Amino acid sequence: MSVAAAVRTAAAGLAWYVKGLMGEDAYEKYQAHHESVHGTDAAVPAMTEREFWRDQTDRQDTNPQGRCC
Repeated sequence: MSVAAAVRTAAAGLAWYVKGLMGEDAYEKYQAHHESVHGTDAAVPAMTEREFWRDQTDRQDTNPQGRCC
């Protein structure tokens, strides 16, 4: 493995870690969960990304927990 490839791999790993830490991967986790529970059944459509983040924000405002901001 070249040095450049090692740096790219390390940067990708760091980006993955930070996204998980900051909650940026929440929608991807929601999609995976929804698909595992409901499959691709159109009777229970998954929320769009915009709907998901609006719902998450509303839930956090309704039920505040410790958070930085």
